[in-house]
Amino acid sequence: MTTKDAHDDFLNKLSRVYEKREAVNITDWVLENVTGLKRLERIINKNVVLDDDKILQLKEYLKELLTHRPVQYVLNEAWFYKMKFYVDEHVLIPRPETEELVEWITNEVRNTIYGLRNKELQILDIGTGSGCIPISIKGKLRNVQITSIDISSKALQVANRNAEALHAEINFIQIDFLDEKSWDTLHRYDVIVSNPPYIPENEKGKLEKNVTAFEPAIALFVPDDNPLIFYEKIVKFAQSHLNANGQVYVEIHEDYSKEVEKTFAENDFQTEIKRDIYGKARMIRASKLWVLLSYNQE
Repeated sequence: MTTKDAHDDFLNKLSRVYEKREAVNITDWVLENVTGLKRLERIINKNVVLDDDKILQLKEYLKELLTHRPVQYVLNEAWFYKMKFYVDEHVLIPRPETEELVEWITNEVRNTIYGLRNKELQILDIGTGSGCIPISIKGKLRNVQITSIDISSKALQVANRNAEALHAEINFIQIDFLDEKSWDTLHRYDVIVSNPPYIPENEKGKLEKNVTAFEPAIALFVPDDNPLIFYEKIVKFAQSHLNANGQVYVEIHEDYSKEVEKTFAENDFQTEIKRDIYGKARMIRASKLWVLLSYNQE
């Protein structure tokens, strides 16, 4: 079987259960992973004969994909902020909107008083999952010390693996953040960031099967009767663990932006809602009523 034969067969079978464009993207991703050849290289070398091991691997991947298992879990890789992360079912698949959250944080740190400080900036990442947020921030900012927490020991194993592979020094700690007694083990921080669970249980039916059947529910869903539970805890934590002129950045459910904003505002935080590239309200920055000094680093 040649690379062209393999591509055409894989795409044909995948197109039976996936929308055409998605099937094309997945096929190219899998073929590159298995053959080591990028799309253009496969077009140029379309008659390269695949060995039996590669053909068997393609068959195994196809079998998994036809069950709607996400390609990121099938290949154990996901791209985030131009870096390749290891992922499995113990962590959420990193999303593009979270890249925007990282970009917002890194840009604002550079253009505030924090960009002028000589001492290390202390950052806390709540619910780290794959570690994509702290690792990406660490790669963009110098002189920062990041602590990342998660309730899942399996998730922290994934995050540690990514930190080692991507040469990022992060302090990972297993903590149930909803248990306020655990906060005693944490310090004070200049920046608190979180992409917490925020989807009410009753919205499961609106999500795609590849999300509900494979991604970790503990990282996705919150009780219907208290969908803001993590934001309420973050606000309370920040009251005692956020340094003067500190900032909180959180990813949010687009339908609950006003409610999250109100939760911060009622506790004397100034807030700004930021929309993603699709115009959806997906992020909030909150800070205490302290004056931040601006600095334009150009």
